[in-house]
Amino acid sequence: MRDYRDAKAMAKALRETLADHQMTVSHSEALEIVARQFGLATWNILSAKIEAAGAAADREIEFEQAVPIVRIFDVAKAQEFYLGFLGFSVDWEHRYGDDFPLYTQVSRNGLRLHLSEHAGDATPGGNMCVYMTGIRAFHTRNCWPRTTATCGPASRTRERGSR
Repeated sequence: MRDYRDAKAMAKALRETLADHQMTVSHSEALEIVARQFGLATWNILSAKIEAAGAAADREIEFEQAVPIVRIFDVAKAQEFYLGFLGFSVDWEHRYGDDFPLYTQVSRNGLRLHLSEHAGDATPGGNMCVYMTGIRAFHTRNCWPRTTATCGPASRTRERGSR
């Protein structure tokens, strides 16, 4: 059964039925008639009610932080990079058995990454975008005294929101 959220479809059906009987009403007139059928004075009031219902339904849905899966090929190299260079910590590790591929979670300051040796996980060479604050401090701590060839020049980094 239709309700007020179907008002536009109802107005269209009303226009089509009236047209079958050689009676013509504009779309806006049909919307006004439908609004009155729901006991409201105007289409604008019904439209506001429809929008409010949609907004309430959207508040029920909440997304949490996404956790990207990064394909790794060498556990020692991955640990050197993610733990040693970037300063992440291991939250947990999983293997189905001895000599099986590693699946692990690493994190740092609220950012979580899943690292996987499994052949079907992620795409080698894939990209991700990480939004953060404190990029200059991160660059200084992680790249100094390394060379600019390793980390790139600090002058090219930009704080979030700066131009």
